[in-house]
Amino acid sequence: MMTHFRREASEILAELEAMRALDAPTHGGRVLSYVYDSGLAELDELAAGAARLVQPVNGLDPTTFTSVAAMEAGVVGFARRVLGGAGDDDIVGSVTSGGTESCLLAVKSARDLWRSVRAGSPRVPRIVAPVTVHAAFHKAAEYFGLELDLVPVDPLTGVVSAAAIEERLGDDVALVVVSAPSYPFAALDPVADVASITGPRGIALHVDACIGGFALAFWPDELPAWNLAVPGVTSLSADLHKYGYAPKGVSVLLTRGRDRQRFQYFATTAWPGYPVVNPTLTGSKPAGPLAAAWSIIEALGEEGFAGLTAQAARATDALRGVVAGIDGLKIVGTPTGPLFAVAVDESVPADRRVDPHHWADAARASGWHLQLQPALTQADGTRLPHTTHLTVTPVTEAVIGELSKALVAAADVVRGVPPVDGRALVAGLAETLPGGLDALAGASAGLDSEGAAGLLRAFGLLGGAVADDEAAGADGALPDRLAPVLALVGALPPQLTERLLVELLARVVEPAPGS
Repeated sequence: MMTHFRREASEILAELEAMRALDAPTHGGRVLSYVYDSGLAELDELAAGAARLVQPVNGLDPTTFTSVAAMEAGVVGFARRVLGGAGDDDIVGSVTSGGTESCLLAVKSARDLWRSVRAGSPRVPRIVAPVTVHAAFHKAAEYFGLELDLVPVDPLTGVVSAAAIEERLGDDVALVVVSAPSYPFAALDPVADVASITGPRGIALHVDACIGGFALAFWPDELPAWNLAVPGVTSLSADLHKYGYAPKGVSVLLTRGRDRQRFQYFATTAWPGYPVVNPTLTGSKPAGPLAAAWSIIEALGEEGFAGLTAQAARATDALRGVVAGIDGLKIVGTPTGPLFAVAVDESVPADRRVDPHHWADAARASGWHLQLQPALTQADGTRLPHTTHLTVTPVTEAVIGELSKALVAAADVVRGVPPVDGRALVAGLAETLPGGLDALAGASAGLDSEGAAGLLRAFGLLGGAVADDEAAGADGALPDRLAPVLALVGALPPQLTERLLVELLARVVEPAPGS
């Protein structure tokens, strides 16, 4: 009996291709965040072919699908070798679905180990980390019931001091986290200095190298000690779908000590089905990303990774030179690896300053996608500047001339334009609401879906008016300029901002009414 298909495959794929055409380009170096382009089409083809071969495979059970066990052992072995654990059989690991899952599992392991040592303790365990630590650790603390104790960083460099971390340590600390490097500013935290403090106290130390680990492993410049070669580092995460050039989503979590790593697992026989043993958060999982990562590792080897990293390093150095030469902008701190953040140079007169968010919007208008980051006031009252983030990949080297001209031209367009005043935007909206600013400040408490949608419409993010008319998108689309949106993020109470962003993202993927 022949199955009847509602639509032809060619028609479906044509529609998907049309939808993809509206996305930001994933190849060619025009998006300097989210995507990591090796510039090698044959590597992409290899990854796609490998994923297709294991498409029906369920990574849940490597005893049934033994290819999963073989590939995972190969990937973990490579990661251990290049991330400071060569020859150390006590370092074990797991392949996960991405950096967030790797970080979540590192926290779970540390929490469960802490609990096992302090059985019956009524205290809530803490994670101590710099304020620049990835948001995945905020999620982990919320999911697993820990307190996240954020340590302020130097606002000029984005680096946390080991002494500041030491001041926060106590018997209730289950885990300390440092970054190599941090996502916001590409700051390399003092891993060895922190490890020398946490190690003697028996406190677990995780190095989050999700974004840059597989680049720093082959970085051509000498770096301070940052990986598992540092005694006292108990776990490390690094993403293969970043500078491992694999498709989303595949990451590695390495742990020092089998006994420590076993706290990562979930196992139960307390049901009438098959025994469940999961090393990661998922049960059934695709083998495609794992197969793609394994294939890329086999194809490139360490020499190939070193070559691609050298390309990214050269492009990064050239791009930093371009930005450093733009009057009115400055690079934040001394970034490490193939990423950096750019802030306004307040040492020059106001008419020569370049607001980084206006700059990013101007670059976007000419087809280059940079990532806007909001300002943040730390617990000690110091303020981290609003910035624009750039992630550099090997393919960037091929477009460095065109990109450099675009960045210089974008700065010329917006030089002297003051930053968007988020407080003024908020005040303007508050005048239209019963209760004014006080009502707006308290809006997050008990705000339902329709109420949140109403505020989004007022801001022009779901249709309707917006405080900055030029920022409004048509027919409810996201605005063409993101600087006003980021200004609102910085001006609104954090809880309200988070509630509105949840509503926005939830509604973006809702089916059309009546469908």
